[in-house]
Amino acid sequence: MDDKRPLGAPVPGWTPPPSPRGDSLEGAYCRLEPLEAGKHAALLYRAYQADDRVWDYLPYGPFHSAAQYHRWVKDIVANPAHLFYAIYSKEARSFAGVASYLRITPEAGSIEVGHINFAPVIQGSRAATEAMYLMMQWAFEAGYRRYEWKCDALNVGSRRAAQRLGLSYEGVFRQALVYKGRNRDTAWFAAIDKEWPALKQAYGVWLSPRNFDDAGRQAERLSDLTGLVRVADDPTL
Repeated sequence: MDDKRPLGAPVPGWTPPPSPRGDSLEGAYCRLEPLEAGKHAALLYRAYQADDRVWDYLPYGPFHSAAQYHRWVKDIVANPAHLFYAIYSKEARSFAGVASYLRITPEAGSIEVGHINFAPVIQGSRAATEAMYLMMQWAFEAGYRRYEWKCDALNVGSRRAAQRLGLSYEGVFRQALVYKGRNRDTAWFAAIDKEWPALKQAYGVWLSPRNFDDAGRQAERLSDLTGLVRVADDPTL
């Protein structure tokens, strides 16, 4: 009688990666700095004033004064469960976004990117894409095996962004949260370490100055490049 049971593949030499240290991340189009209330809050608050809709799918905001946002930043960066970055756009010459590592689980080799909030001035820009690339690059090159992205299932923009960036669709957790008095079904996306070399190459092609003409129009779309890597696409898109 064959009593062999299916078991997961061995992971030889597995060593948990380090937690993020908060090193600045430098790119051609952006720079990510650990978020600080005193240095960044007023500048970010000003950038977000262009459109309150940036807060629609976040569990906090909008903030009605710079002081209120300053207090929120001061409190959130004190939480060791997160590592928030302020995103500086070299094209816009301003701080115009934040993003965070969270659900940081070195023992599982898993880390999530979240709290992504781009002000209108950098939405759809090379700086915004490069910021996501730099955070993914740090995670995989530090030794993480899994890089997660989760969003409100109604947030079509976030779902499109995750897929464009090369994260594969993994399904929807129904009634996962209640925030701002509303239900949230959560859509899950992820990339894993064996996909990283091909994703890194796709980002390199897309971010290259040769991919853009003098008017900033792209020759290759990132979603086409990462489509060669993704193992499952979001059926709603």
